[in-house]
Amino acid sequence: MIMANVQKEIQKWWEENSAGYQRDSNIGTRSAHYGPFSPGESELRLLGDVKGKKILEIGCGGGQCSIAFAKQGAKCTGVDISKEQLEYAEELAKKNNVSVKFVQGDIQTLKQFKSSDYDIVFSAFALQYIPDLGKCFKEVYRALRKKGVLVLGLSHPFYDAISPKTMKITRNYNKAGKFVNIETWPDGSKHKFVEFLHKISEVTDGLIDSGFVLEKVIEPLETKGHHIGWSAGKVWREIYPRKLVKLIGPTIIFKARKP
Repeated sequence: MIMANVQKEIQKWWEENSAGYQRDSNIGTRSAHYGPFSPGESELRLLGDVKGKKILEIGCGGGQCSIAFAKQGAKCTGVDISKEQLEYAEELAKKNNVSVKFVQGDIQTLKQFKSSDYDIVFSAFALQYIPDLGKCFKEVYRALRKKGVLVLGLSHPFYDAISPKTMKITRNYNKAGKFVNIETWPDGSKHKFVEFLHKISEVTDGLIDSGFVLEKVIEPLETKGHHIGWSAGKVWREIYPRKLVKLIGPTIIFKARKP
């Protein structure tokens, strides 16, 4: 019941903030992105040629990555907890003249999806919104075919432990878990933002314990130009000031394979 309530809190924030997030982020569909200040898939090539591949994007948000894969000939399905995000994704897919199936659901269970049905499972900056990585990874393992690939772009927990305003450590990395922030929006309304800080060992051990072979851990950093894959608007400049980004890249990527 507690976890269900947490998921409802996370969903509520995204339903209320989807439009603002998409406006401020302005994420493109040319290439699948992994996170701020990281090269995209067109440069990293962690998935190779995706033409004809079945891809499941978990925590797809506005669907930009699924749309980018679909443009390359992949058969894509995106799942997200937020109805507002999925409605945005469906409209964006139409504008880009591609077909992507979008499904509302919990990415920790993936109960709507068949076993051994996907070649690739992909996720970019979504797993900080789920409490139980192990449960999610086991479901991903089930959904993947043999030799299927899982690639995750996550918010780097070292970066998350530091305040972008003061450049001081404000979160205890050794006590990773749930963090709550009560936001005051420009109209004066209060909104509860919930996320989970996952230690690197939690991710690696969760993958291995679920049966995956861990192939790569990448800590990319690309500081040329704007926030790669994200808007360089005021909101993001405050969260990702370059003086901090140059010390700790805000994105970490994991690539694993089902044997």
